[in-house]
Amino acid sequence: MSKSNIVVPEAKEALERFKMEAASEVGVNLKQGYNGDITARQAGSVGGQMVKKMIESYEKNLK
Repeated sequence: MSKSNIVVPEAKEALERFKMEAASEVGVNLKQGYNGDITARQAGSVGGQMVKKMIESYEKNLK
């Protein structure tokens, strides 16, 4: 399976909202579609925030 295959197509919109929320929390202005104008540091901040929130959610559900 290639990276571009979407396993759960219904999740695409939810992931996009999640990404925008994480970007907002770290102060990165994303726009719909292509965001090639942001720096690697900004992109990493968004990804890191997403992972942080996923871990927090997982830990909360363990209790």
